[in-house]
Amino acid sequence: MARSRSQQEAEALDPFLAAFRGSFYGVLRWPQLDALWERIRAESEGWYIYAVGEPPPAAPAAPDKLEEFITEVDALLRREHDEDYCGIVYADSLEAPTYVKIFDPNNLGVVCGFSENPPLPGWILSRLKPVDLPNSPILPGNRKRWWQKLFG
Repeated sequence: MARSRSQQEAEALDPFLAAFRGSFYGVLRWPQLDALWERIRAESEGWYIYAVGEPPPAAPAAPDKLEEFITEVDALLRREHDEDYCGIVYADSLEAPTYVKIFDPNNLGVVCGFSENPPLPGWILSRLKPVDLPNSPILPGNRKRWWQKLFG
């Protein structure tokens, strides 16, 4: 789907949106996801946790909240993405991540490959302050309750 001129201008002005459209590497195997989490935990200061569809956070998460989020989202992914591979987490760098897209196992659509309307990630971890993503969906009730349990 072609982006409008106003969307392109917004991306040019906003680093978060520009990074969102940047290059990402897929985390294909569960051990790769474990390694990614460890890299993020090792540099736990300065991460924003954004549940797409909720208002973007105004400040980075405290390290203990980041730890809680990683623990909970990892458990959710492994429980609800009943596959022997991961393939639903993408990072700008697997060695030194600064932006991570985490797709909701219950709203995958066409995550990789081509789609006129690819799904947005369920959650984003970023060192850049998030802004509302264009066309953000309304969170389903079960995800909203899960999110509020963590950050309510």
